Amino acid sequence: MDEKFRTEKDSLGEVQVPEWALYGAQTQRALENFPISDTPLPTEFIRAIVLIKKSAAQANRELGLLDEQRADAIVAACDGLGEEDFACQFPLDVYQTGSGTSTNMNVNEVLARIANQNSVGLDIGANDHVNMSQSSNDVIPTAIHVSVLLAGRDRLLPALRQLHAQLSDKAAEVADVVKTGRTHLMDALPLTLGQEIGAWAAQIELCRERIRGVLPRLSQVAQGGTAIGTGLNAHPKFAQLFAQKLSANSTQQFRPADNLFAAIASQDTAVEVSGQLRVLAVALMKIANDLRWMNSGPLAGLGEIELQALQPGSSIMPGKVNPVIAEAVAMVAARVMGNDATIGIAGQSGNFQLNVMLPLLAHTLLESIRLLGSAAQLLADKAVAGFSVNREHLAEALSRNPILVTALNPVIGYAKAAEIAKEAYSSGRPIFAVAREMTELDEAELKKLLDPARLAQGGIVSGD
Repeated sequence: MDEKFRTEKDSLGEVQVPEWALYGAQTQRALENFPISDTPLPTEFIRAIVLIKKSAAQANRELGLLDEQRADAIVAACDGLGEEDFACQFPLDVYQTGSGTSTNMNVNEVLARIANQNSVGLDIGANDHVNMSQSSNDVIPTAIHVSVLLAGRDRLLPALRQLHAQLSDKAAEVADVVKTGRTHLMDALPLTLGQEIGAWAAQIELCRERIRGVLPRLSQVAQGGTAIGTGLNAHPKFAQLFAQKLSANSTQQFRPADNLFAAIASQDTAVEVSGQLRVLAVALMKIANDLRWMNSGPLAGLGEIELQALQPGSSIMPGKVNPVIAEAVAMVAARVMGNDATIGIAGQSGNFQLNVMLPLLAHTLLESIRLLGSAAQLLADKAVAGFSVNREHLAEALSRNPILVTALNPVIGYAKAAEIAKEAYSSGRPIFAVAREMTELDEAELKKLLDPARLAQGGIVSGD
């Protein structure tokens, strides 16, 4: 069955638009102009633009610029968009005009058509009414800040809070387990498993603090600057009133940027956010790889812990189970690190009064937030929460660790301690037995000096 079309017009002339589409001529032109990746902008970004349109209509009504009937119709259109609308009515590719004008007009056209369909005798224009007091140049930067802040607030920070809590609980659960530490992947001084996992928890908490620290800058929006920051065609009170409406509609405090020119011309805050996401990715990669190493073997590896068996690990080797969650998290971290490079390059494209890689910035930042939130939650639920500890293996390896001799340095000196360590390595005997033979220290004093649990507490160990 042939698809039916209707004729729409814009400043360049007539365009054939599918009959079912709520969008109009400018969206159709962009669809035809940018068949690049078949990757639309994220729904949360489109929702942020819709929130902007609603807040702008409310502000323009209060300022007497938009009549009550048209304003109410636009607000109702914003509120009435359903999941199906978001899935099919906003199809434009990420790789489009660098200002995001095509996407801004896509939203304007959809809302104008819905408002007209639901109103009798009103002529509601995409440019004149839905886009009143706005420009794509301030709408899209504002949408980046709004969507990223809300995604961070509602998705990423709760996931990190959950991961931090799970790590803290696990650290408390295994606080009494003493193990061999490792530096350079080689045996080092002992620590508790609780100390090791507690360090991971501290990393995640610091990541949360860094991300929370960016939120006040994300809450500053470019709206009201219109095309280049001067605010031409917007009421002098629009920026402040818009921010009040946006705050009420989003349950998140927003305010006009301190300098609207900078907010439109640059995307430094987006680059800053990406940098903090990269730090989180690095932390998650470290934790995931530590888990992989600790789980390795179980016979020919470290075999310190056993991660939960979630699925068969090989198509040819029966019984093999792999650390699949840790591997998935590591891949997410790699992607986010790559995204950070993309965002850094995009951030450099603030040419004079406008950044011209805004859709790419929006897409990539939101992808990183989405991936990190999901990865953190999976790591908490399916890796950290369920792993078991091989206590016997840890105790055996610890008893044979020659590095315990470090505790004897203050008593017998570094040189003598090194001789003892070398002999223990070469003979494969426990450090206690070798030290008993090569020093005049008695058995009770040596046991006290070489007690791994005591060494894990730090400080200067004394045999007294």
